[in-house]
Amino acid sequence: MQRYAAIAGAGLTEVGKVYGRTARSFAAEAVRRAVADAGLTLRDVDGLLINAGNNSDLDLALARQLGLRDLRMLSEVNAFGASAGIMVAQAAAAVLAGTAEVVACVFADTPRHPDDSAGQAYQRSSLRATGFRSAETAAGFTSVNHRYALAASRYMSHYGVPQDHLGAVAVSQRAWAIDNPIAQMRTPLTLEDYHRSRWIAQPLHLPDCCVVSNGGAAVVVTTAERAADLAQPPVRVLGWGQSHPGYILERGSDFGLVTGAAVSGPAALKMAGLTPGDIDIREIYDCYTYTVLVTLEDYGFCAKGEAGELAAGGALAPGGALPTNTGGGQLSSFYLWGMTPLLEAVTQVRGQAGVRQVAAHDTAIVSGNGGILDHHATLVLGADR
Repeated sequence: MQRYAAIAGAGLTEVGKVYGRTARSFAAEAVRRAVADAGLTLRDVDGLLINAGNNSDLDLALARQLGLRDLRMLSEVNAFGASAGIMVAQAAAAVLAGTAEVVACVFADTPRHPDDSAGQAYQRSSLRATGFRSAETAAGFTSVNHRYALAASRYMSHYGVPQDHLGAVAVSQRAWAIDNPIAQMRTPLTLEDYHRSRWIAQPLHLPDCCVVSNGGAAVVVTTAERAADLAQPPVRVLGWGQSHPGYILERGSDFGLVTGAAVSGPAALKMAGLTPGDIDIREIYDCYTYTVLVTLEDYGFCAKGEAGELAAGGALAPGGALPTNTGGGQLSSFYLWGMTPLLEAVTQVRGQAGVRQVAAHDTAIVSGNGGILDHHATLVLGADR
């Protein structure tokens, strides 16, 4: 009989405009919450994987702060937004191999400051090229927004995707967020509201871009056998994959058109023994509306250039045929890198999402995207039924 790892616990701190705390304090709280959620104690934890954000003081000293001793696994992992999926995959492999029994995976960051706008939060860590590539900075490519605008523009031009299709993603995810009590953005959004919103970097309006949040999140991974006797319904880790394309900005590159999801997604689905048609819920890394569309296509849920039509037709929204980012995602709920889609997937597969619960929730696919489409990780999760 095939053995599985499982996510047995999940923990989330207060998120959003939360000031006066360090990333390390958020991380410690998130781990404690996840361990308690599983019905375990910190004494049960023998593995800790840490993902620090761009603006955090988080490092291996977290283990000492938590009082963890005799760990069999301790490491920092960083592939930016792909890190959560990679951590869970590493933890799953460890518990199945017997090199650890209970592994906590945690992310925390504090990019927001009370005197800064959301737009300024990541400016201090924006990509500023040096050497020959400093020509990019001189040309105005000084932030992540600019580079994703370039990717989105190329994608839209190549496949003939209209602005309305980006807007449809923002509108559908806001509809999910309205029923999520922890979402930062719960005011209804119409397509007209979207078009009236200010530009960030064309073709990206403000609702095309993720919110900025302070906070921490963690999950606990163990074997499915052990998870079966714990406090929460186990969420099996059925498959995983990752891809790091190494795009270069020159003629002939697939940058913006095809992402690492095209390799990572099929690998995870193959490992799980499933196809896109077997997936009930899609939790897609949505730092921008564009990444939702291109990832759904690269995962095989539709042909290239067609995801926007699905969004415009309501397929991704509540009541739609392809429920996607069911908590509001990073666009409307909160932004904790890859932990945002992961925690919502766990909540949905468990059947604990309340008003926004999707009726069919046996399987979920979770994506993580890091850098400027540089890194991609995929998880396929399933209910233990």
